[in-house]
Amino acid sequence: MTTAPRLLLSAALGALASTVLVLAAPQARPLPASQQPAAPQPPPPAGAPDAPAPQQPDQIGVSITLSGGAAPRLAVPSFIAATPDLKAAADTIGQVLREDLRFEREYDLIPRASYAPITPATSMETVPFGQWKELGANAVLIGTVRQNASSLTVQARLFDIATQRSVWAKEYTASSSNPRQFAHTIADELHKEQRSLVGVARTKLAFASDRDGEQARGTVEQRSIKEIYIADYDGEGQRRVTVNRSLAINPSWSADGRAIAYTSYRRGYPDIYVSYIYQGKMDQPAGGTEVIHNFLPAFSPDGARIAFMTNRDGNMEIYSVNRDGTGLRRVTRHPGNDSTPTWSPAGNQIAFTSDRTGSPQIYIVDADGLGQPRRITSESWADRATWSPAPYNEIAYAGRNGPGFDIKIFSPEQGQIRTITDSTGSNESPSWAPNGRHLAFASTRAGRTQIFTIARDGQDLRQVTKAGNNVQPSWSR
Repeated sequence: MTTAPRLLLSAALGALASTVLVLAAPQARPLPASQQPAAPQPPPPAGAPDAPAPQQPDQIGVSITLSGGAAPRLAVPSFIAATPDLKAAADTIGQVLREDLRFEREYDLIPRASYAPITPATSMETVPFGQWKELGANAVLIGTVRQNASSLTVQARLFDIATQRSVWAKEYTASSSNPRQFAHTIADELHKEQRSLVGVARTKLAFASDRDGEQARGTVEQRSIKEIYIADYDGEGQRRVTVNRSLAINPSWSADGRAIAYTSYRRGYPDIYVSYIYQGKMDQPAGGTEVIHNFLPAFSPDGARIAFMTNRDGNMEIYSVNRDGTGLRRVTRHPGNDSTPTWSPAGNQIAFTSDRTGSPQIYIVDADGLGQPRRITSESWADRATWSPAPYNEIAYAGRNGPGFDIKIFSPEQGQIRTITDSTGSNESPSWAPNGRHLAFASTRAGRTQIFTIARDGQDLRQVTKAGNNVQPSWSR
């Protein structure tokens, strides 16, 4: 009998009682002043304040660009607090905004240590353009923060140093409870309108973790459990979203960022659950039983269907189903074990792992199950494919490299494979950012298994988690 990939070998736990942890409604995010604001994720609760009248820039639709495509040299000094008690919030917004901009590498950020000789601006009208020019800046981003009862109003302007004019300006009013969200929104909108880039500052990561050290209930032998957690893309705001007291693993975000599908043993056998984390509702679309076991869900790009692995035909095959449980469809048909599905950007194909030729390899098949699967890897072991959104259309996966695994990327257009991790520890379970420029993955390079992010060119490695063991990240869309 062919041996199933190691990810399939988790033993079922005993019958367990469980509940779903209902997240408090997310705080209102800074609302963009443009007439067509970017959709927040997750959406703000009902009753969120309306966006204020837009603060217009002096030059509409002007972008700061340099010859040869070089990144503009940008300074982001601390935001200006209207009163001393707002200084902490203003400093947080400025610091987080710099990190958000540094993450995408669209700007050449001038180091903060170089700002010392610059006279700090006290308003939008007192920007020392001459000093910034001497420092070599092409642009400076100035922000102000003022209090409005229980909310904050934040203004941000991007100034072109050469013309001394504002080329981009926005104003945001939202709750004062989370200043970081102002920074994330400014970064995403600045990237979109100045660099034609969909940023990821407002996205989230979901992952499985054993950090609470809890033991499974209802089993003869006490076993440690994993629950599903979420965090901002940069690792801030980590919080638990399931209370299954069992094994909850392999999360997958829905397209709208309001639901997470995952595998849980909460009834004593593995099945797919969809938790609507801001509503406290949970569905079981794959219809698992003590005989029919379902694993490894993956939402389609439009959020309408879920691909998953199941044993309902005697061996592990890939199926898909509508998120409401209708329209069950078989995708693969082979005596070998097929697992870990991921959808193409258009939703018309599925990449998956199969051991049909011996060791596990990555294959591609039409999502309707018609046609023959095509093998794309020739590793000693390849697993956990993830398909990047447009425009890159690349497939990342974990490929064995000696005793561990490395993250590798296959380009269907070029037919080439490149390795982006350096064989430090074992690197597994990659997940693409929604703009296809970054990957989250699990690695033992820091000792215990933690979540890291890395750019698609192998640069800018960052550790996201530190507590417990954290695995199987999923990046929200």
